[in-house]
Amino acid sequence: MAETCLSYLNSQQVKVLSASPPLDLQGTPFLQYSSLYWGAHAKKDLSDCAKSLALKLFDDSKNHISTKILLGAQEPWYAIDFDKISLFSGLHCASIFGIVEIVVCQVEVGGCDVNQKDCVGNTSLVWAARSGHEEVVKILLRRGDVTPDKPDSYGQTPLCRASINGHEGVVKILLGRDDVNPEKPDYFGQTPLHWAADNGHEGVAKMLLRQDNVNPDKPDKFGRTPLYYAAKYQHEGVVKILLGRSDVNPDKPDNYYQTPLYCAAENGHEKVVKILLGRKDINPDKPDNRGQTPLFRAAAHGREGVVKILLGRDDVDPDKLDIYGQTPLSSATKGGHEEVVKMLLGQEDVNPDKPDNRGQTPLYYAVKYQHEGIVALLQSQKATVRITD
Repeated sequence: MAETCLSYLNSQQVKVLSASPPLDLQGTPFLQYSSLYWGAHAKKDLSDCAKSLALKLFDDSKNHISTKILLGAQEPWYAIDFDKISLFSGLHCASIFGIVEIVVCQVEVGGCDVNQKDCVGNTSLVWAARSGHEEVVKILLRRGDVTPDKPDSYGQTPLCRASINGHEGVVKILLGRDDVNPEKPDYFGQTPLHWAADNGHEGVAKMLLRQDNVNPDKPDKFGRTPLYYAAKYQHEGVVKILLGRSDVNPDKPDNYYQTPLYCAAENGHEKVVKILLGRKDINPDKPDNRGQTPLFRAAAHGREGVVKILLGRDDVDPDKLDIYGQTPLSSATKGGHEEVVKMLLGQEDVNPDKPDNRGQTPLYYAVKYQHEGIVALLQSQKATVRITD
């Protein structure tokens, strides 16, 4: 199959296709398939013929339509500079697919620059690490002139890219190098541990945390720690791992004063909320820079389970005002979250008629947004509508 795809890509009818204007790939399904998958077939079983055809394709890669198709299929955030497409070499391509024999062949070519960045800012090592091709990573690292910590256009190193995708084998290989910084941040200040936590890769997180020079509580440019990201995306395993560290502050706020608990509550992650609330050094009622607490955000998004958990605490004020004078009840009413409104109205210390800074009550918002069920609930509490524009 690799030979068939490569023979097609090397045919004159494909070579004459321009790589510049957009091509309707719906009308050329085999062109798209061949461009994206010839390498997958070659990796499984590389014949001498397929190897020869691949090297022939590399000779024309800078002007070949298949190069544009392949690069365009990678992560959507990649900014491809097609004016520099000639920088994308056969070694880059073979590293994407993880074809060991062709990588070896390319590395042995005289004048091969193993550290060259392509038109998306990736080195061959970045591509191999990102894709989890351990053997290719080993081959590239055997080159004496390789820079194993060279970042891509976003400041992300090969270790960072491997951590993002959870490739434990590649992470282990890179961490075994003295010239790899396991704490090197990208342009957003996010380290490999941030990314492992962000994506829930427990194995990678454990490996990184075993490094003496990795700070498990390091904030990025937004003030967000690895625990913040683990809590935000409901990665319970990583949350537990990080909370098991004495050098992690579980209540550390970001630049907007939002804590891991705040984030977990806002997103409705009940299990993470329970884990965090199991700590005595967490303030469950800590407000952000707008004065909004975890309960307020959970109520605003209709997170019924989280609201129930927080209302069961003695150290949570269910009627706490934000800087606009609005309460959790106000926020739940505006969002039309009827069950949350019922729970809040069941609290003795919740005032159903409390006006905000503009004098507008929860009933006002229920009427304004036509939440009929909530209107009825509030009227049963003898609430009133006050409007001050």
